[in-house]
Amino acid sequence: QVQLVESGGGLAQTGGSLRLSCAASGLTFSRSAMGWFRQVLGKEREFVATISWSGSHTYYAPSVEGRFDISRDNHENTVDLQMNSLKPEDTAVYYCAARQGAPSSSLQNEYDSWGQGIQVTVSS
Repeated sequence: QVQLVESGGGLAQTGGSLRLSCAASGLTFSRSAMGWFRQVLGKEREFVATISWSGSHTYYAPSVEGRFDISRDNHENTVDLQMNSLKPEDTAVYYCAARQGAPSSSLQNEYDSWGQGIQVTVSS
C-alpha cells in the first residue's frame, strides 16, 4: 500500500521560507515521478511542481517559478519542496503525489497516489 506523508508545513511571514517534505513508502520510488499540488478552500487543486525519476528534470507552475525548488532523494524515498519569497497567495493545503512508472506531469489526474495534505499559511 502506497503511503505519502507530508511534513514541514505551518505559518510563515510574507517573504519568508518553508520547506515541505514528503516521505514515500509502498512504491518503487526511484521509478515514480513526484509532484506537489495545492488547494485553497473552495477552489480547485492546482499544480505546483513536478520532478522526474532521477531528479534531472523539474517543472514549475508560473506562479512559483523562481521561488520554489523541488528536489528528491531516491535513497531516503523523499521529495522536498523548498518555498522561498512566500506570498499570502501561497496559502493553501499542499499535497504530495506519486505517478508510478511514468514521466513527470503537471496533470493531477495522471497521479496514482496522494498524501493527506499539509497546511501552509503565509501572513501578510
